[in-house]
Formats: sequence, C-alpha cells, structure tokens
Amino acid sequence: MPPELELIARLPLFSPLSDSELREALAHAQECHFLKGEFVFQQGEPARHFFFLLGGHLQISQLTPAGERVVVRYVCSGELFGIARAMAMSHFPASAVAVEDSCALRWPSAQWEPLSRVCTHLTEHVVQAVGKRLQDAHQRIRELSTERVEQRLAHALLRLAQQFGRSTATGVSIDFPLSRQNLAEMTGTTLHTVSRLLSAWKERGLLELGRQHVALLDLDGIARYAEPPETDHAR
Repeated sequence: MPPELELIARLPLFSPLSDSELREALAHAQECHFLKGEFVFQQGEPARHFFFLLGGHLQISQLTPAGERVVVRYVCSGELFGIARAMAMSHFPASAVAVEDSCALRWPSAQWEPLSRVCTHLTEHVVQAVGKRLQDAHQRIRELSTERVEQRLAHALLRLAQQFGRSTATGVSIDFPLSRQNLAEMTGTTLHTVSRLLSAWKERGLLELGRQHVALLDLDGIARYAEPPETDHAR
C-alpha cells in the first residue's frame, strides 16, 4: 500500500476497511489543498462535493439575513464536513474557510451513497457528528439567551481548549489562528467587548494573547467566569 494510503487507513473513519475497500472508497476522491483564508465552499453554493479534512483547520460560519457573520464551529483533521447531501440539502447552509493551510479529500456528492455502501459505518459516524453539532448549537443558543458576555466568552474558550487545545508547560494552547473578531462572532458580542475582556484576563494571568493566538494559563480561573454570577447584571 502506498505511504499516503497507509496514513489514511489509520484514520478512524477508514481504519475498519480492508485494503480493497479502502481503494474503492477513495477511487473517486480528490486531494485538495487550501491556503489560509481560502474558501472551500460558500454559503448558498450548490453542494456538489463533500469533504474529509486530512490536515489543518477550517472555520464554518453563516451570514444572517441582516448580513452579520456568525462563527458556527471549527473543523479539525479527521472530520467529515460539507455533508449537505447526507442531510438532503442541495446547497451549503454555511461557508467553510481555511484558517491555516489545509488539506482535504473531496468526493462528488453523487458518491455519497456508493461510499456509504463501502463504509457501512459512515451513516452512524454522520449521525453521531450531527447529534454532537446539534447539542453544541442548543448549548450556544441557551448561552446567548441567558448568559452575560463574560460567561459566553469563557465557555467559548473552554470549548476550544477541550476540542483543539495542546497541553504546554504553562497551560493549554489553541493551535490555530484565532482572532478577537472570531471570538466576537462566536459569542454574539462586539470586537470591543471581547478585546476588553481578554485584556483584563491577560492582566490577571489567566491567558496569553498573541497575534491571532490564545493560550489559556489558568483553566480553573477562566471556568469561574463561566459560572452564573451571584447577582445578575444587564448583558
């Protein structure tokens, strides 16, 4: 087996397949590379392909009817994305952009059913993934409806650390470009408010800030800001 196939064969989605099944699953796949800032697809485009991220990170966002951008989630390597066909959708409901140089496998949407027959666990994988995204969406809606800005920001940072964090000698580093504007779009607030809170938390030694980089130094300290306040104030 060629080295590139050996690497793919180790990934959880493909590891149950035999060599012949793996070759069949990848027969119609195309390897694609995306530079930082390049769109993989945009909201409203016909869903002609679906994807599997091999390396890098992507940001999934949606534009509201008012033209505001909302960051829905981030995609890391080993994830299926752009699976509109599996959800009986003809167009992409959101946009995907590379937040760093990234690489993905791409299949024509018409290959979803044939791939599902080869990867018999694919449907279960998708159901679990969609269920997790729905649970996350419900949690974020609840946060937007009931929590103060500092709570929402603390929850967002803790989620990112749990999903994408890398342990270091001083804390947890979120190892892909993450701007203050991104965090504002994730938490339904303004760039000014996010910048003010992050600067205050930096002064208290809770985190480090770089250019589009965040490292959490005190997870327990940040978690305290995620807790309900003793007295409620206007959001």
